[in-house]
Order: sequence, then structure tokens, then C-alpha cells
Amino acid sequence: MDTESTYSGYSYYSGRSRGSHRHGERSRDRHKSRGKDSRSEKSVTITTPPAEPLLGDSAVRGEQVQDDNWGETTTAVTGTSEHSLSQEDIVRITKDLEDSVGLDCRRYFTLTLAVVLGLLVFLTPLAFLALPHLLWPEKLQTCGTACEGLFISVAFKLLILLLAVWALFFRPPRAGLPRVFVFRALLAVLVLLFVVSYWLFYGVRILDSQDENYQGIVQYAVSLVDALLFIHYLAIVLLELRQLQPCFSVCVARSTDGEMRHYNLGQLSIQRAALAILEHYYCDFPVHNPALLSASKSRAAKHLAGLKVYNVDGPGNNAAAAGLAHSQSRAMIAAAARRRDTSHNELYYEEAEHERRVRKRKARLVVAVEEAFTHIKRMQDEEQKKAPGDVMDPREAAQAIFPSMARALQKYLRTTRQQHCHSMESIQQHLAFCITNNMTPKAFLECYLTPGPTLQYSRDHWLARQWTLVSDASVTSGLKDGATFLLRCVDFSLVVTTRTIPYIQMSEEFIDPKSHKFVLRLQSETSV
Repeated sequence: MDTESTYSGYSYYSGRSRGSHRHGERSRDRHKSRGKDSRSEKSVTITTPPAEPLLGDSAVRGEQVQDDNWGETTTAVTGTSEHSLSQEDIVRITKDLEDSVGLDCRRYFTLTLAVVLGLLVFLTPLAFLALPHLLWPEKLQTCGTACEGLFISVAFKLLILLLAVWALFFRPPRAGLPRVFVFRALLAVLVLLFVVSYWLFYGVRILDSQDENYQGIVQYAVSLVDALLFIHYLAIVLLELRQLQPCFSVCVARSTDGEMRHYNLGQLSIQRAALAILEHYYCDFPVHNPALLSASKSRAAKHLAGLKVYNVDGPGNNAAAAGLAHSQSRAMIAAAARRRDTSHNELYYEEAEHERRVRKRKARLVVAVEEAFTHIKRMQDEEQKKAPGDVMDPREAAQAIFPSMARALQKYLRTTRQQHCHSMESIQQHLAFCITNNMTPKAFLECYLTPGPTLQYSRDHWLARQWTLVSDASVTSGLKDGATFLLRCVDFSLVVTTRTIPYIQMSEEFIDPKSHKFVLRLQSETSV
């Protein structure tokens, strides 16, 4: 029975692909004729390149993106996809491209400002020491032993400051935020004002008067470097240490399936909290599977599809027609409510049947994988020298044993609606990885039997170009008790609710260890 259903499914996909191809040719001819007849239409037909799917976006177009029959046939079914876009869609796409270009420009502009400010900070102490030798060298006093020791102090302090700034600020950016980081901007302004004030004092008191005390000039440069080190310490406190203590508990719920997680966060702005939540999301949340959400929708549509309302009086006037439509809608709602009383039985038996099928497919898959792994044996070094037979690398071994388990694995993935998350190439790569590292069949099957986090799957299934932060308050403001914001992408949204961690009052009670005394109470009825 399984073989017949497989071949019938294959003919269905092939016929549908040929029908879609003919339909695409007719639609192209129709669009061409339309363009010749009228030039006032604001629509255009474009052939879109393969985009970057987001978290199972290929599930909506499952048969168009990849062939689900990879376990039974190697025939590739391809087709041409065309989409008609209106003028508003083209304007929206153009706006998105302009926004992406603007984000790139802003990122490079911020990096340029940071580099310029860093060069100004590090070159200022050196300029303080070099300008007197260049402008009035004959007037300077001789630099003694204490002055030369200050040179060493300036050199090592600048080296420490350089390493500290590189470690704290020049890190790869994790994300592009909609607004500037307030504390980082304040620190940059503070450093700029500080260096400018030092330059003003240096110009008025040293350059204009051509001060001859070179040791005092060196001490002035040393004080500048010390102050910069203290500002760097302030940056560590504001940017790193301030957010370590948990102050808020956030509840993150996915809008489609209700998957929920809780995290503790410190004193963060809304945009920084959103970034931390997204970093946790890709590691903690299971991958978004839209195929699992279609069952309830199809069940509700099936219940309403069986309801029909007939008009036995014939057509009437407009008022009568409106009243008839209203009565029909009320009748359908009442009928759906009556059928809802028995729908729970259907749901119960559907879920029981689905669980039975999943257990059956799982048992077949486990047996098939265990039998396939028995055909692989790791050869030792001395056996490789003696064995004249065929010796395979992990990739060839995976390709050799994969056909024996492909059919069972494909049926299990279809039953659990995971076929769009795993391609044949990714499964073979995972199988070769398990063979290379001498992993057991159970370890190989774990990622298919239990849905893993989002990052476990290939980038084509979770890569998102942009998340949208939706908030009533300013995204640069701090988290507050009861604050709610959304993180929205193409397929779903993450609803975030903030609660303050309550103040905990603890008291102490001392118990004397000598007070633990007990007696044995005996009764006349007992056997003791």
C-alpha cells in the first residue's frame, strides 16, 4: 500500500508541476497582451530570484522549494515561479532597499567617528610631548631622571589604554539597533569634551607662553592619560557591570504557537533588551514550524465547509436579501455551535490516530537506522594496511547506507511535518558527521525525533534580514514594570512582557542544636 501511494503521489506532483508550467506560460502571454493594450496599468510581472526564507517559510511552498520524494526517487521537479506586483509593492521594496543602504551607511559612519575619536585620544599625549621640541627646542630645560621615568609611565599607560579600548569597543557588532546606544554616545561626548578642554588649556598656558619647564609638560601629559584610564573604567561600569544584576523578569511568547520562555535581565534599554531576547531565542526556542499550525485551521474550515443554507422563497428585494443574508449567517453560526459539541470527539480520535502513526513510523525508523549502522565498522590503523578491500571515507560511507534508511526517515518526517526542515543533503552531512565521530544510531536520530533550537537547522530556515521592534515607549528608555513590546518578523511575532523582580525580605531565626531532644511515647497496645 505504501508503494502505491508513493507512486500516485509522485504522479500528482509531476502533473501539478506541468500544469503550473503551462499556467505560467499562459499568464506570461496574458501579461504581455495586457501591456500592449493599455499602458496605464500600474502593474509589472517580474521573476523573483530565490529569497532568504525565514524560519520555515518554505513550508508554505513546500513542494515548490524542495522535492519531498528524495527518499523514493531522484527525479527533480522544477518550475518557474512568477509573481505579479503592484506599484505599491515595488515602492515598498524600494523603500526596504533604501533602508538597508541607510543602515549600512550609518554603521560605517559610526565606525569612522569611533576611529577618528580614538586616534585623537591616542595622539594627543604624544603631541603634547612632541610640540615643544618642534616649536621652541632651544628654550626647553633639560629633562632629568624623573622626567625620563615619566616617559616610561606614559608609554605603558598608553599601551594598557590601547588594549583596553580594543577589548571593550572594537568588537564585531552583534546587531544593528534602531537607535544609538545612549551610554556609549555620552561617553564619546565626554571624551571629546575632555580632550578639547585639555587642548585649550595646553594652547593657552603652554603654547602661547612657550613654557620652558619640560618636566611639567610631561606631567601634564601623564595626567591626561590617567584621566583617560579613569574614563575607560567608567565605561566598563556603565556598559558591562551595570546590567549584570537581574532586575526584571521578561516573558517571551511566540504569537503563532504560544511557545513561551522566561528570562532575567538587568538594567537595559528596550532595544538592548530586545537584542538579548533575540540572542536567547535562537538558542532556546524550537524552530518555528508553520506546518504544525495548519491542522487546526483545516479542521475549522472542514466544519464550516459542510454547512449549506438554501433559500426556498426565491430572490427578493434588497432589504429582503440583506435580512436573508443576516439570517443565513446566524443559522450557520448556530449550526456550527451545535456541531462544536461533538467536535471534541473528532479532535480526540484525530490526535490519537496521529500519535499512533508517529509511534509506528518512529519504530520503523529506529530499526532501519540501527540496521544501517551495523554495516559500518571503523578500521584501525593496522587493519588499513592489511585490508585490500574497499575503504571508504565518512562521506562515501554515509552515501552507502543512506538509501536503506531514507524511506523510513522520509515517512517519519512527513508524519511529524518536518520534511521542509531537513533536506537530503543536510541529512547525509549529519550522517557523515556521526560516522566520523563514532556516534551511535540514537545520537544520529536525536535531532529528528526531538525538535531542536532554531540554530540547529540550516541558515535557509532561520536567517532573517531584519526584525522590527514595536513599542509604545521610546526604545532608548529603560525597562519598566508592565512594559510590553513586540519583536516582529515575516511569519510571527515575539510578545515580550516585563515584570520587576520583587524585593525579597529575609529574616533570621537561630535554633540551638542542643534543643533537639526527643522522648519515646509508648502505649499499652503497641508491641514494643
